[in-house]
Amino acid sequence: MESTKTTDVEYFHKVVDCQHACPAHTPVPEYIRLIAAGKYTEAYVVNWESNVFPGVLGRTCDRPCEPACRRGRIEEEPVAICRLKRVAADFKDDITPYLPDIPLIKNGKRIALIGGGPASLTVARDLAPLGYEIHLYDENHKGGGMMRTQIPSFRLPATVLNEEVDRILDFGIHTHFNKYVGSLAEIINENYDAVFIGTGAPKGRDLHIEGREEGKASIHIGIEWLAGVAFEHIKSIKPNVIVLGGGNTAMDCCRTARRLGGENVKVVVRSPFAEMKASPWEKEDAQHEDIPILDNHVPKRFVVEGGILKGMAFEKVHAVLDENGKRQLLPTGDPEVFIEADEVLIAIGQENTFTWIERDLGIEFDKWNMPVVDPNTFVSTRTNVFFGGDAALGPKNVITAVAQGHQAAISIDLFCNGVNVNERPAPDVKFFSTKMGIHEWSYDNDISNDQRFIVPQADKAKTLKDRLKEVELGFDLQTAFKEAERCLNCDVQTIFTDDKCIECDACMDVCPTNCITFTAYAEESELRKNLSAPALNLQQDLMVSGALKTGRVMVKDEDVCLHCGLCAERCPTAAWDMKQFLYNTAKAGHTCSVAL
Repeated sequence: MESTKTTDVEYFHKVVDCQHACPAHTPVPEYIRLIAAGKYTEAYVVNWESNVFPGVLGRTCDRPCEPACRRGRIEEEPVAICRLKRVAADFKDDITPYLPDIPLIKNGKRIALIGGGPASLTVARDLAPLGYEIHLYDENHKGGGMMRTQIPSFRLPATVLNEEVDRILDFGIHTHFNKYVGSLAEIINENYDAVFIGTGAPKGRDLHIEGREEGKASIHIGIEWLAGVAFEHIKSIKPNVIVLGGGNTAMDCCRTARRLGGENVKVVVRSPFAEMKASPWEKEDAQHEDIPILDNHVPKRFVVEGGILKGMAFEKVHAVLDENGKRQLLPTGDPEVFIEADEVLIAIGQENTFTWIERDLGIEFDKWNMPVVDPNTFVSTRTNVFFGGDAALGPKNVITAVAQGHQAAISIDLFCNGVNVNERPAPDVKFFSTKMGIHEWSYDNDISNDQRFIVPQADKAKTLKDRLKEVELGFDLQTAFKEAERCLNCDVQTIFTDDKCIECDACMDVCPTNCITFTAYAEESELRKNLSAPALNLQQDLMVSGALKTGRVMVKDEDVCLHCGLCAERCPTAAWDMKQFLYNTAKAGHTCSVAL
């Protein structure tokens, strides 16, 4: 196995597992350290540079960073990264001094954004400071897209959403609200230099089974129903409610129904409970509000009598793996199950709809009627039309939409400047020495044994009576500090210098996880077996030195290293060092550099 090319910044990026897992690559340990230091405004700005909506995402993010957290590998729960993001948003001061200047004199390029959701707003946030004239079109009276229409206020207060959406719109964005775009050709004919489409996946999937037409007055598409609630067109629901589906939208529907008069609300899903698409914490919150989740039930028909919905009939199934390991849901043979219902909310998925895009504009669509979009540049087959968010590659989440918006903004900027959109700028990467004294670091390297702290919730008796009352209260500052101290500072990298090593093995002796081994050179498969503790996670790399004086090599398993710095403290020759690694993904117009 060749020695590790530590000059490759992506090697160290991958070691910061939380940041690497985040679609927007937010520098997680950096802002957590700032929170621990009481610098909430600075922590918010670090977030805002990457994920644009720290207050929103601190409450609603799908948290891909947390399963990747190194804490989870030492028999503890991951750091509450998402809820610490909210701490920065809740306790920040005025961030106006940190915001980019918006040129009064524009650069002569006009950009149309169709859809006012997170992807389009991210494009606006990146391009407005560069002098672009931005025009945003949305059929609703306010921006925010699905963040406004599909996330209930008890999870995301309107004040938080308005603050972060308006911050971008105040960058001189020309807003065209209450404007439904029914023709892309009309927008193109306005002679915009580029068009970005971030219209989301606005169509909820229907369930066409027996009784659907007869009972249609009491059967609703989940995302449309949530939008009706958000805009206060819907203010109540009947007592007995069935919610069909196992995703986060289903969880939002059932919890909202409880607040609008649903006394007996049930979630019914065809898959096993463990395989539901909803986030674990979303399922927990629904159950905490006394909403049963009935899994392994396949809907067979709506039961309608005299034009009135009475309930639904379900077939019970169980999951069986076939010879190829593929899951099948097979009938158990039990009698059909009837569940009473006055109203049914269908939340079984979302779809895109592009009927408003003419098919003679040079934009190709695939067999699923999705636009053909480059997944790196987000350009369509028409060079001046770009897609992002759910409209580009299908329904995902807010943080993915933000990440795609950043990349699309880069492409739009390159395109408008006559540069090949595939010539992507490099990330901004820096290493900082963390050494203050012989055995003193500029960061706290104590390893806390605290378990993950619980985020308090408001009284259920009160929240179920008021759909606008936020359920989660967020961390107070004392608890936030304790939770922030659980971070292992994975971005403070262990740096090894081959020619300084005298192979005394002191680093091996002091390492608390046995992640360092001096051994004979071998291929990677053999090295992984020969380490002090076998390196079993093939998704994370090994750091392998060049040949040392004895011919051995130093191998460190990046998977279990705690970045505690004990190796660097113990090393008598300073062969080991600790350097903070700051990785910021490129943004539109940024002059990017790599400093190692």
